Amino acid sequence: MILYNVTTSIEPAIADEWLDYMRSTHIPEVMDTGFFIKSQLLRLLNEEDNGITYATQYYCISLEQLEEYQTLCAPALRADMDKHFAGKYVSFRTMLEVVE
Repeated sequence: MILYNVTTSIEPAIADEWLDYMRSTHIPEVMDTGFFIKSQLLRLLNEEDNGITYATQYYCISLEQLEEYQTLCAPALRADMDKHFAGKYVSFRTMLEVVE
């Protein structure tokens, strides 16, 4: 199993709006692509630089599935995120293999 983790630091002024967007729009749209079997949204407790940081995690069966998602679906979903919050957040992505 593969864990796709997107860590996002958000400006405090838009944090509530971003969180609502993630819950009501973005995460459901990612899950609707059919590439992932589970998702979860976590808030980091040790935040730095006056930002609010979340980790959004998605689980899929294989690295090939994740790569296909990144090619076919991710660009449009990221563009939609930028349409709403451009310049007010920073994200980085990691891919992890679930060992146990």
